[in-house]
Amino acid sequence: MKKYLISPEGKFYKANLHCHTTISDGKMTPEEVKEYYKAHGYSVVAYTDHCIMIPHHDLDDEEFIALSGYENEQLINQKEPPRRKDCHVCYISLKKDNDTMPYYLPRSIWGNGKIFKDQVKFNFDHTLETWGYGAEYTNRNIALAREQGFFVTYNHPGWSAEHYEDYSKYTGMNAMEIFNYGSWEAGYPDYVPHVYDEFLRSGKRIYAIATDDNHSVRNSCGGWTMIKAPAFEYEAITDALVRGDFYASFGPEIHELWIEGNEVHVICSEAKRVICSFPDRRCLMANKKEGQPVTEAVFIVDKADGYFRITVVDENDRCADTNAYFTDEYLSE
Repeated sequence: MKKYLISPEGKFYKANLHCHTTISDGKMTPEEVKEYYKAHGYSVVAYTDHCIMIPHHDLDDEEFIALSGYENEQLINQKEPPRRKDCHVCYISLKKDNDTMPYYLPRSIWGNGKIFKDQVKFNFDHTLETWGYGAEYTNRNIALAREQGFFVTYNHPGWSAEHYEDYSKYTGMNAMEIFNYGSWEAGYPDYVPHVYDEFLRSGKRIYAIATDDNHSVRNSCGGWTMIKAPAFEYEAITDALVRGDFYASFGPEIHELWIEGNEVHVICSEAKRVICSFPDRRCLMANKKEGQPVTEAVFIVDKADGYFRITVVDENDRCADTNAYFTDEYLSE
């Protein structure tokens, strides 16, 4: 019996889930972001300006949906040089009518955000005076956001200069950025499948997304999340995020993904390699042979594997990565 790992129902919608505009430190207005992304095949953008959330539902049309969100940041020490450690987390509202930020953190509002502050709805029942860094602070904010209906992503560990001893203490996020194009384009090591595996091996069952974190045209349209939803509606898109009906990419496409018995089946765009990864020192590969690209692959998995995930690699070494799938959910004894 087939068990689909990405739903066969509906369509794939190309999404950027991390975006900055002139409302914070971006170079493009929300309207300009919409037009640029639509022109490059995107259907969904989560507007996640720094520490301030303003919905942009006026931009919605039959081909474009603006998700409401913001990026919160935690600083190790504001008085240290710019090379300090940092932690950024994006919150995306799961309901279209949920336009209230889950807490009020007055010290975190900076730059252009001060200009737009009066347009923002805050939950003043949770007014936080401390703007700091560390697991206790970060986990408190994540918990408040999750309780109030937000999808939470952990962002760009390479740019943030965080290591396992830092991010392993964070709890409650839905997903992490396996690829952040803005950071990668600027020279930071932010294609981080090893970080995703570290989260998974530590017992956290979270998803992997790819984003732009765009601030200008230069760092736009380089990383995306392909979301499979049954309808092109705000909450159909966010429900698909919660279910994990998506994959991350900065190149290849994954058309179908299912498990039948103990066989994982992948159908994808032309690739030089398709990899099935596991938590231990084992991986399986389907490689291009005699000049013929790989477009389909089958891998045998076992319940003892714990989890598996798929990576598709194209001729330019650009990758598409699935979420991890846990064998206790998909395989019988």
